[in-house]
Amino acid sequence: MKLDLGWLVFTALVGGIVALFVLLKRANEWMYLTGLGEIKCSLPPGDMAWPFIGNMWSFLKAFKYGDPDSFISAFDARFGYTRIYKAFMFGNPSIIVTTPEMCRRILMDDEHFGPGWPISVTKLMGKKGFHGISNEEHKRLRRLTASPIKGHVALSVYLEYIKDIVKTSLDEWARMQQPIEFLTEMRKIAFKVVMHIILSSEIDPILETLEKEYTLLNHGLKAMAINLPWFAYHRALKDILQFLLRFVLARKRLVKIFQATVDERRAMIRSNRSKEKKDMLDLLIEIEDEDGRRLNDEEIIDIIIIYLTAGHESSAHATMWAVIFLQKHPQFFQKAKEEQEEIIRRRPTTESGLSLKEIKQMEYLSKVIDETLRVANISFALFREAKTDVQINGYTIPKGWKVLAWIRSVHMDPETYKDPKEFDPSRWDDHTTNAGTYIPFGAGSRLCPGLDLAKLEISSFSSLLSPSLQA
Repeated sequence: MKLDLGWLVFTALVGGIVALFVLLKRANEWMYLTGLGEIKCSLPPGDMAWPFIGNMWSFLKAFKYGDPDSFISAFDARFGYTRIYKAFMFGNPSIIVTTPEMCRRILMDDEHFGPGWPISVTKLMGKKGFHGISNEEHKRLRRLTASPIKGHVALSVYLEYIKDIVKTSLDEWARMQQPIEFLTEMRKIAFKVVMHIILSSEIDPILETLEKEYTLLNHGLKAMAINLPWFAYHRALKDILQFLLRFVLARKRLVKIFQATVDERRAMIRSNRSKEKKDMLDLLIEIEDEDGRRLNDEEIIDIIIIYLTAGHESSAHATMWAVIFLQKHPQFFQKAKEEQEEIIRRRPTTESGLSLKEIKQMEYLSKVIDETLRVANISFALFREAKTDVQINGYTIPKGWKVLAWIRSVHMDPETYKDPKEFDPSRWDDHTTNAGTYIPFGAGSRLCPGLDLAKLEISSFSSLLSPSLQA
């Protein structure tokens, strides 16, 4: 009798655990699919995983342990090679698309898709940042900021800042007695460069404070708002409100510093105190649209934070990977070096140092950078949100769901790139890029507005890190 009772208790316990497991495993689907009606029958295959966490655990595991492509490969293996899947990512029901055709459609179709970045990005980047504003407002800001961001005159001025800072940093490295951590040092260089581009030399006295506050803000952009013991930030903060408050305060402190700088710059303009060289802030203050409207302070500050993010983290990582790849492949390094030496030989005696014209002549270095951005995939995906129910490849993307255009899969597609994991700049010699097959900076109306500045930074860093161009 006791034995039967024990087996009964054991069976009930196991059954309860299994039932709880099934309940939790299906909770996200019940929560987000129940109200869809017939639409749920036409959703792509996939797995929305666990409540709150969704698929983020497997996503973080794949990227942390050196096999990021395994995340999508697992969907391929489980649900067939449909290349479109439903999932639960960054706290939202989501659709992941992985082909060039689907990604391009998602990124180009402003009528059916709007911005869909995680809430941490939109809150910390600001209401007037490019990430979250409407398509109409986005087009207006793009028109207004085109000249300060990618105009030839502006880029020529920015190059001077880049050269000075990189050369000074290289001299400091040479005097160091201990080995350096390259990515950390590249981040410091990139931060100095982008801050001088935006605010010029007057930023020097508060550079260290700005870097500290921005680093904290940048960590918040990457954070998952999940307050569970095995997530890193739980160890340092008591609850999620304190966690989010920390990053919000970092943004407020940054805004306060930038506001003071904007106020001072406007006062200089009113009193006709001229500067020797104009920086990005000067240009942002001066530009006006066809109706004579100028950017307000909130718009200017949010644009500064956007370009600080784009010009700091992405440039540092891309430069690091370019150096690593060239070190691993000396034949490619030698070819890039020979190209730069030839440019130096053609340089007029009246000129000294690297020029914007010379950077544009570096065709092989450009291929190195394109291949670096393809293989390293600095951005793994771009985020959109469906404005209405959308049909794509026979499946339905429900209104309000996030859509992740998975850049990484596009750039690693063996149907487009032979041996895609191999770093080979020569693949670009005769390569015809079909629409949507190469999108490191996105596509459509929301193509990264700072791509010219980013490529200038990466090209300049790579060139100046080479001994041949330090003359």
